Amino acid sequence: MAEKEFSTYKGRPLVRCGDELYYGSMEDRFVIRMQVKTKKEVNGLMIADKVAIQLLCTDPDLSPRKQLVKASEKNGLYLALDIADVWLERALKM
Repeated sequence: MAEKEFSTYKGRPLVRCGDELYYGSMEDRFVIRMQVKTKKEVNGLMIADKVAIQLLCTDPDLSPRKQLVKASEKNGLYLALDIADVWLERALKM
């Protein structure tokens, strides 16, 4: 069976499902989950306004509460992706 191709951001998978985005590989020790909390209209397009960011440990043996390593909220998807990339880069170097 062929492996599914995902969109990438800075060389890492970026997968969207509704208002949730996952950044990073589930095969790595950490992954980022971003949730679009609010949207606003700009020039007739709906864009992400407030985005919650979570750095999660992918260890399936941990409870969901213990999987959460770090969390924040940013205004706009670009700022959220920017901080997500920094968090993930640092976490994967540990």
